[in-house]
Amino acid sequence: MRLTENTCEEFIDALASKKAIPGGGGVAALTGALGVALNTMVSNFSIGKKKFKDIEKEHQEIIKEGLELKNELVNLVNTDAENFLPLSKAYGMRTDTDEEKKKKERVIQNALKDACIGPVEMIENIYKSILLHERLLEKSSKIIISDIGVGVQCLKAALYSAKLNVVVNVNSIKDEAFKKEVEKRIGKKIEEGSKKADEIFKRVEEIMGN
Repeated sequence: MRLTENTCEEFIDALASKKAIPGGGGVAALTGALGVALNTMVSNFSIGKKKFKDIEKEHQEIIKEGLELKNELVNLVNTDAENFLPLSKAYGMRTDTDEEKKKKERVIQNALKDACIGPVEMIENIYKSILLHERLLEKSSKIIISDIGVGVQCLKAALYSAKLNVVVNVNSIKDEAFKKEVEKRIGKKIEEGSKKADEIFKRVEEIMGN
């Protein structure tokens, strides 16, 4: 069964237990999915309103993109779990002989790279989700603007959570070219995404009169 087919209670209970999955990576992806889902919810409640009649097409586009990002992040909850299990098993491989030690190291290095890819893709999708919140800021009903604030805070937390899951794997990877490619893919997105999230949240507070 895919983790996301569990009920909320089942997922949380499994998370709290002594099980390899779900873990921090799955939580990062799920938190990101929740964050962008709030964007779609706000769009759905804003579309068709008289005040926003002229931008109905843009609301439709935002909803479409939001649903795609939500689905990507939900899938990454499962991908992260699938990629972590081989790594978990690799650490338990025998090392009685030099040959076994070399094999274990080779398997671990490959598994670390696989385990790294999920969180990297999370960061890319979370970053896009933050930008989607920015597009919606001035295009939503004021009575639900707080949900944009909640959504963007979820996304910021997910962004840094996914970063930690990249770092914990990258730190043990010996392939320098792979590490540079990972940094190239996510470095600016983390910095810029965090800054954007703060700006969006501040604007939400201003709109709410805080």
